[in-house]
Amino acid sequence: MIRKSAMAGSLLLTLLLTACGANGNSNSGSVNNAASESNLTADEEIVITATNYSFDQEEYHLKQGVPVKITFVNESGNHGILVPEMKLRLDTKNSSKVVVPEKAGTYEMTCAIMCGSGHSGMIAKIIVE
Repeated sequence: MIRKSAMAGSLLLTLLLTACGANGNSNSGSVNNAASESNLTADEEIVITATNYSFDQEEYHLKQGVPVKITFVNESGNHGILVPEMKLRLDTKNSSKVVVPEKAGTYEMTCAIMCGSGHSGMIAKIIVE
């Protein structure tokens, strides 16, 4: 029994260290990391609102090269947003971020938190023009 507890503890510690070790400093994404980490003033702002199993819009439009503050509002349920290509993840604890979309295209936004039976259908698009 002690051996099983030790192995489970080891596995948990490894997972935690792996998660904490990812610093996200890669510059291969379509968002200027320096802009999102500095005190850059946004020229525009969009608010993305989540309710149970849906976002308030199917598409959100951003302008290429224009700083935008993205604010996440959770009205019901436990949700977040995730756009991996833009290195964007927001939830109730980290609810806003200023980003500069550098690459035009259509990016899929999904719910970042497993929220129940409708989680897989919680999808919207961010379109950078």
